[in-house]
Amino acid sequence: MKDRLTIVVVEKDRERALLIMESLRAAGDHDIQVIGSESGLSRAISARNPDIVLVDMSSPSRDMLEELTLASAPMDRPVAIFVDKDDEGLAGAAIEAGVSAYVVDGLRPARLRPIMEAAIARFHMFTQMRKELAATKQALEERKIIDRAKGLLMKARGLDEEKAYALLRRTAMDQGKRVAEVAEALVTAAGLLG
Repeated sequence: MKDRLTIVVVEKDRERALLIMESLRAAGDHDIQVIGSESGLSRAISARNPDIVLVDMSSPSRDMLEELTLASAPMDRPVAIFVDKDDEGLAGAAIEAGVSAYVVDGLRPARLRPIMEAAIARFHMFTQMRKELAATKQALEERKIIDRAKGLLMKARGLDEEKAYALLRRTAMDQGKRVAEVAEALVTAAGLLG
């Protein structure tokens, strides 16, 4: 966890918000901002662009979770929710909404720092997994296009697979492009002509 975080605390109760701010200040020199209302929550969070969002409430509603989904999806930030009691199915809904930590039995000052660290670490882990998944999907799609282009060259020019790929690679090098780009152009052109 970096030394200075921008933290948004969502808490309606002023006294409780002050207690949380004191606990956060004891945990480090952080830029702490409090949002006291659930209405327009996604806009308020996005405007502040925090490193992490801490939500403290007795039991969040599904509307609140939708607001958090809106708030965390565009900018991708860790969100930790502290609830007093567990409502059946709400933990799962919170995780699906992108919440990094769902803590039952409220926000206790002594647990705050390790929970924030865990939420941030979990968020970064899932972010990395999403990037790797996207890269894998992209590579698979490129592989499919390259295979289709090789098939077109094999049929049109009577080449074997190795020579078809060598032709794609040589053309890509000559044009300063990636093999997948040349393959995609070939597949598109063949689609137009066929």
